[in-house]
Amino acid sequence: MLNKIILASKSKVRKEILNKHKILCEVKPSNVDEDVVKQTLIRESASPEIISKNLAELKANKISLNERDRLVLGADSVIDLNGELISKPESREEALIILKKLNGNKHNLISSVCISRNGSMIWNYTDKAELTMKNLSEEDLRAYLSKIPDEALYAYNVYQIEGEGRNLFLNITGDEDTIMGLPVFKIKEYLKNY
Repeated sequence: MLNKIILASKSKVRKEILNKHKILCEVKPSNVDEDVVKQTLIRESASPEIISKNLAELKANKISLNERDRLVLGADSVIDLNGELISKPESREEALIILKKLNGNKHNLISSVCISRNGSMIWNYTDKAELTMKNLSEEDLRAYLSKIPDEALYAYNVYQIEGEGRNLFLNITGDEDTIMGLPVFKIKEYLKNY
């Protein structure tokens, strides 16, 4: 198996997942303007899966252009609520609005990963988990948000399944690493044969 990859993300959780699975990585954030890409794809009626996949590929390709013969891993996660793309909040009030939309409903969390080499995608994978949120009062939602530090709230969307966020859900179906943003078992499977 390959001994070291580049992670085109500043996500601490994604790095922790790779470390936990003994995949050595060097971090080089892509700094892609995700909102511009998302808005363009939404105007073209792209599905949440396509948006997630395209963003993961764009991030990996951008970094791999300058990293000759190195493997670069890009990743992206989105929330799909009945076809509506839910993006990361930019304020606590926006986070509350998102939680109210998800409240009592079932949604999908989609995580895509892409491995690129010399500026081109050579492998990709998209996984989906289904989460059903409890029906909570606005007071409960505000109490939950008060426990989440700003950095976590703005970086990882409105819930962190590995922490306080687990208490928001009635039912979770799917891979926990996918929910945290990195379907690592498929990545390991691919790297094993590289």
